[in-house]
This record gives sequence, structure tokens and C-alpha cells, in this order.
Amino acid sequence: MNSEVRVALGDRSYDIHLEKRLDGVGEFARGRSSASLALIVTDEHVQQHASEVCASLANADFRVEQVTLPSGEEQKCLATAERLYDRLVDLRADRRTLVVAVGGGVIGDLAGFVAATYNRGLAFLQVPTTLLAMVDSSVGGKVGINHRRGKNLIGAFHQPVGVWIASNVLKTLPEREYRSGLAEVVKYGMILAPQLFDWLEQQVAAVLAREPEPLRWMIARCCRLKADIVEQDERELTGRRAVLNYGHTFAHAFEAVAGYGQWLHGEAVAAGMDCAARLARRLNLIEDNLVERQRRLLQAYSLPTRPDSWNISELLRVMRLDKKAESGRLRFILPYRVGEVRLVEQISEEDVRAVLLEVGCVDA
Repeated sequence: MNSEVRVALGDRSYDIHLEKRLDGVGEFARGRSSASLALIVTDEHVQQHASEVCASLANADFRVEQVTLPSGEEQKCLATAERLYDRLVDLRADRRTLVVAVGGGVIGDLAGFVAATYNRGLAFLQVPTTLLAMVDSSVGGKVGINHRRGKNLIGAFHQPVGVWIASNVLKTLPEREYRSGLAEVVKYGMILAPQLFDWLEQQVAAVLAREPEPLRWMIARCCRLKADIVEQDERELTGRRAVLNYGHTFAHAFEAVAGYGQWLHGEAVAAGMDCAARLARRLNLIEDNLVERQRRLLQAYSLPTRPDSWNISELLRVMRLDKKAESGRLRFILPYRVGEVRLVEQISEEDVRAVLLEVGCVDA
């Protein structure tokens, strides 16, 4: 099976191509870029996949260079971006350079940010190798790096020229990373697609076994759902794209306070979705049964539904920096039913504090 999802954004439109293998990525890239130089940015955990991409690009008449970084969220920083800028300078990169991200969300966000900001913008190709990157971060053009006081505070919108998803690479993905990606899949069901949520409840064994056909169907469905949202609100100007951040206000605070890399992003999102549902219940937007239904599904995929006992004041400090906050007032994406969430304005810190106390955080 292969399939293609079109992200229709006028002259920034591009295709998400879902295949089994990586070996067609060079031809795919050549059809979308006239670049002579391709700089692959990857990390030490996906060297085998990066080598396949290098070979495919070379066969498509790209001159190929590679930067291999250590793995981990801590690489999404200005110091690593500067290292990549230095390499581009050394290579005399210009507008005929294609930056290719081969890796998970960290690599995609970092390489995309460098592509967006070097020489006022270089072409950029995403080759995601984790489930989370395939269904979420590789699609939509959000790129960025972390600041020590908040996640993704430095960034841009920079659409790729294409996304090549090779589902077979998930065979080598560690179990914890794979389950982390499933948090974002559950999120799509909660915010947009009750049928997907139902399917996830029914297909736990097949999904956990990474059965090829269910897996590719699931990835393609998530990509289409995200593409639909991005087409409606590319730069988060109307509020429609904000629904994709369900669970993320809590999650980004958990990641920052724990220390980047201690929790995987999907793990933080899972606990964040549980907290968001608890907050919605506290505000009488939903009943207990929806909170429990979401929690049962997250737990079926062995995802955490509670944060560690972090300091509530520190968590709130990070939340005030969240991009959805306005003038320091907290706003959250909250559920109303499976398949529908809304942006809720001016949430009191007292209500957020009560939820965090409920899940075991400390008010010290």
C-alpha cells in the first residue's frame, strides 16, 4: 500500500507520500527541488535510515552532505542551530540547497528552523522516522527550538517541499518511542475524529503489534486530519489550528519542569490530555465518563496519565509563557465530547492548581 495526502496551501502546497520503504525518496525530492546540494540532518540513532536516504538522494543527482547529531530534546537549542549554520557556511550553501531532516520531531523541528532562517529560507524536506513525527510534527510547517524557559519559544512557520513517510522504519523504533507517538494519534481522535477514537479502542492489539496495514491506515488518517486543519489555519490566525494543541499547555510545562528529554513529548501529551479532561470536568464541560474513557485508552497503550510530583508554581510559570496565553491569562483547549474540543478563555489559575493537586503535583 502507498498513499498520498496533499496539503493545499497555494504556492506552498506539498505532498505527504506514504510508502513502505525509503529508497524512493531521492526521486521524490528531485521532483520537488532543483537543488544541487542536499544537507542531511540526522541523529546517531537513525544512521542506517540516513544512509539509505543519502544513497537515494545521490542517485537522484544531489551532492549529499550529512550532519549527525547526538539524540535528545536538548539538541533543540541555539547552540546546535549555530553548528548547523556553520556547516552551511562551510558548504557555501545558497538557495539551491535542500535541507533534509531524517529523524524524529527534534531533528525535524531543528533542521526546519535552520532551513527557515538561513539565507532567508532554504528548501526543506521531511523524512520522519518516528511515529510521532510521521503523524504530527513533520506536517504543517511548524519549526523551532527551545528556550531554557519554555518549549518551542523560538520558531517559525516554514512549509516543507514534501514529506516522505516510510512505514517500515517503524520496525526499528524503540517501544517507548512508538507508544509516545500513539499519544498524538489518540489526540486526533479526541479533537477531530470520533471514528478514529473508536477504531483505536478496538484495534489495541493490532496497533501495539505494529501490523503493517492498520499502521499505514492510521498514519494516513492522521496526516489527512492534520492537513485539513493546516489548510484552514496555516499560521494559527483564526484559532482553528489551536485545537491541535489539545493537552499541550500542560505537556509543555511538564517537559520544561522535568528537564527536556526526561519525558518524551508524547508521554507528556498523554498526561496533559488527562489533565485537560480533568479541567474540563471541573468546569462542568464534560461528564466523568469521558475523562475515564480517554484515560482507559491512554493506559491501554501504556501511556502515563499523571505527571510526577512537580512544583505547581513552576508549572504555572511555564504555562504563562504558552503561546495560547494572552497577557498572562491562561487559555486551554478543552474537550466537549469525543471529536470536539474548543479554546476556552481566561481559565483561573486556581482551577489549574486544583487539577495539578488532584494528579499529585505539589504546592510548595
